[in-house]
Amino acid sequence: MKPFDEQLQHLIKEALKEDVGDGDHSTLSCIPPEQRGKAVLKIKQDGVLAGMEVAQKIFEQAEPGIVFTAFKQDGDDMLNGEKAFEVEARIHTILTCERLVLNCMQRMSGIATLTRQYTDMLKGYHTRVLDTRKTTPNFRLLEKEAVRIGGGVNHRFGLYDMIMLKDNHIDYCGGLEKAINKAYEYVQNVKPGLKIEVETRSLQDVQTVYSMGKGKVLRIMLDNFTPALVKEALMILKGEFETEASGGINQDNLVAYAETGVDYVSIGGLIHQARSLDLSLKAVVV
Repeated sequence: MKPFDEQLQHLIKEALKEDVGDGDHSTLSCIPPEQRGKAVLKIKQDGVLAGMEVAQKIFEQAEPGIVFTAFKQDGDDMLNGEKAFEVEARIHTILTCERLVLNCMQRMSGIATLTRQYTDMLKGYHTRVLDTRKTTPNFRLLEKEAVRIGGGVNHRFGLYDMIMLKDNHIDYCGGLEKAINKAYEYVQNVKPGLKIEVETRSLQDVQTVYSMGKGKVLRIMLDNFTPALVKEALMILKGEFETEASGGINQDNLVAYAETGVDYVSIGGLIHQARSLDLSLKAVVV
């Protein structure tokens, strides 16, 4: 089983446990346990669809052998009035999973839609859009998956898969050079292959990393740099490091940053400013 599938399985298990508690008494009280039925996912708002595979796995984890018929795929444009999928299963399964499926798909579709707006603006440019760790606790897996579906690039998933020396790390450590050297030594001795990114707050910081960080630092974050300062920083770096602009980047200034030639722009708002889209799961009554 792939790591994503393992994490998703755990997320589904815990989410259903949270919602069901000691029983879905609304369903238990009025629906016979073995009665089967169908339901359809109706789209009620235009956007980018995300969460189809997740929805299928939620139903399958609750009841192996369900029949899931997809009419659209993750990443497809969706229009109000369209149908995304139909599911046939025990009615208990449909009703118990309904809210979890909707919560996931509505949130994911909102993120994918906002991400697509950013990535469409970057067409023709070298720059790619990154997400951040500004995510909902215990829901990061699906929020980042939605960014990917929307055409964005996932940055590190957590504290474990990349070293990022931010301002607080640097200040607590006693300076930029010291932090880089200690991080590089740590990688060599403890976690070989782990990549290092360093936040810079000025052109002087950029020059410092350029002078002593070659072979140690993979990517330099240009934090709260204006597009003009990004251009100056890129001239210093001469294409010898990956570069990432971060801080205050939005749809109003995105193109200005892309025009600098920076490799990445990181935008926390892809996730924390996205609005869930309206979907509904309705019973198919014959």
